[in-house]
Amino acid sequence: MTSATYGQPGFSRRGFLGLAGLTVTAAGLSACGTGGAGVGGSGGAAASSALKLPTYKEFTGFAPDIPGNEKGLQAAFFKLPEAATSVKGAPLKGKVTGLTETFDTMSPAMNDNPFWQRLNAKLGGELDLQIAEDIGDGYPAKFATVLASNDLPDMMWVPPNQGIPNIGPMLEAKFQDLTPYLSGDAVLEYPNLAALKPDSWKTAVVNGKIWGAPIPSTPFGQITSGRSDIWAAVDGLNAASADEFLEKAKELTRPGEQKYALEPAYTNILHMVTEWYGAPNGWAVNKDRTLTHLFETDEYAAGVEFTAKMFAAGVFYPDSKASDIRTRVANGTVAAQVLVGPHDIRSFRGLNKTAKFDLLVPFSADGKIKPVYDMGYGTVGFTPFKKAEEGRIRELLALINYLSAPFGTAEYIQKNYGETGQDYTLDDAGNPVLSESGATNIPGLASALNIMSSPENVLFNPGYDDDTRYVNEQQKKLLEIAWRNPTNGSYSDTNAKVGAKVTKQLRDKVIDVITGREKVGVLKDAVKRWQSEGGNKIREEYQAALPADVPIFSS
Repeated sequence: MTSATYGQPGFSRRGFLGLAGLTVTAAGLSACGTGGAGVGGSGGAAASSALKLPTYKEFTGFAPDIPGNEKGLQAAFFKLPEAATSVKGAPLKGKVTGLTETFDTMSPAMNDNPFWQRLNAKLGGELDLQIAEDIGDGYPAKFATVLASNDLPDMMWVPPNQGIPNIGPMLEAKFQDLTPYLSGDAVLEYPNLAALKPDSWKTAVVNGKIWGAPIPSTPFGQITSGRSDIWAAVDGLNAASADEFLEKAKELTRPGEQKYALEPAYTNILHMVTEWYGAPNGWAVNKDRTLTHLFETDEYAAGVEFTAKMFAAGVFYPDSKASDIRTRVANGTVAAQVLVGPHDIRSFRGLNKTAKFDLLVPFSADGKIKPVYDMGYGTVGFTPFKKAEEGRIRELLALINYLSAPFGTAEYIQKNYGETGQDYTLDDAGNPVLSESGATNIPGLASALNIMSSPENVLFNPGYDDDTRYVNEQQKKLLEIAWRNPTNGSYSDTNAKVGAKVTKQLRDKVIDVITGREKVGVLKDAVKRWQSEGGNKIREEYQAALPADVPIFSS
C-alpha cells in the first residue's frame, strides 16, 4: 500500500530545463500572427493588457482548514474534505485525443489500465492521450513532430516559454481562440475554470487572446530548508547578515565527521544569496519602463562574490555530482538544501518521519539592504485546442472543467486516486492510500493529467498537520517581501531560441568564479557576451510585451 499525497503538478529538480532545446518550425505560420504577446513591438502587449480576464469565482463547496488568498497564499487542508460534486454531468460525448507529458513512471496503456478505464466511464467517453516521458528530449521532440503533422490531437499541452519559438503565429495558425468562451463572465459556464485565479490566467494570454485554461502550480519559488535540530545548535536557520549566515555554516561544517552545511548545487545557493542582496527576480522594471536583467546588476555580482567566499570557507558538500543530498539533509549530514518551494518540505517525510524541517526567509545581506523573495512562474503552461466547430470546443471546455476540479471534490478524487476499494483505501485519518494496483496504474497517468489540467494548488501534508501550519506561516512572511518576474506570461522568440545557450555560457563562468577557478572580474566580459549573443534582443522583445500594470522594481 502506498500513501497517496500527490495529485498536484510536481516536477523533477531540473523542471522544464530539458525543453529549452525544443525547435518548432514556423514554416507557413508567419502570416498568421505577430509572435508572442507583443513580440517585436507589434501591439500584442497592448492587446493583452486590454483583455478582460475570466471572472474569478472561488469554489465554495467546502472550506479549507486554512484559507488562502489572491496574493498567492495557498489554501491548506489537514485531510481530504468530504467530497462535493463540482460538475453537473459527464463532459464527453465521444473520443478526445491529447498530447501531454508525465514526470512519473509511465502507467500502463489505456487498454491495460483499469483506473484509466474507470475515469473514461466517468467522463462519458474516451480520453486517449499520447504521453511523453520526462527523459531526454521526449516531450520537445514529440511536440515538434506532432505540430508539424496535419493530424493534431484535440488538445496539446504548451509549457511556459521553454523553447517554443514563434508561439503567437503557431497558436493563430493551429489552435482555437478561446476568448469568446472564457473572457469575463463567459467563464462562469465552467465553474472550475472560474475558480482559477487571475494571475494564473495571465500566463495563457498571447496577442490579447486566451488560448487555453492555465495549469496552476505553486506560486512560490525556491527556498532554503534544513533540519530544525541541526540548525538549533547555531540558534536556528536564520541570520541578521550574510556574514552571520556564513559563520553558522562554518560551525556546522565538520569534514572529519563528513558533515557539511550546504548542498553543492551552487546555482541554487547563489539564487538564495542574491535574494539577500535584493537582486531582481529575472528582470527589473526601471522607472522609464526599460528592463535590466538580473545578470547585469551589482546585486548579482555581490551574490556571486559572497557565494565564492562560502565555497572558499569549505562549507559546501564536496561532491558536486552527489545524487543523495535529500537523504543527507534528512539524516543530518548536510544541513541545508534548496527546495523547489515551501510546500516541498513534505519530500523529506518519506526519509525522516520524526524530524522537523525549517524554511529560511530571506534576510538582509548587511542589515541595511532590503531582501526580496522570488516568486515562481505560478503555472506550468496551458492546453490549447485545435480549431473546431463550437460544439466540439464546448465539449473540450467541459472536459477541462472536469479535469480542473478543485482539491477534494469528487472529480478531483476520481482523477487522482480513482475509486475506493479498487484503486485506494482510506487510512484512519480519512486520507487515501493507494492499493497495489492503484500504485501501478495511477501515478504516471495522474501526473500526465495534472500537467495538462489542474486546479489551484493547496497545502496538503496528510499526517503532518504541524508541517502544514508551519508552511502557511512562512508563506505569509515570504509574501511580505515577494517579487514576481515581470516577464511572466510574456514571450520572447529569441529567448526560446538561444536563451538557454547564452544563460549556460554565463552560468558556467559564474561556477568558475564560485569554485575559485576564475576571479570575479571575468563576470563583466561574460555579461557582455550574454548581451551581444541574445540578451539585448531578449530585452527588446520583453520590453515590447511588458504589461502596463507591472510595478517598477525597487529593492
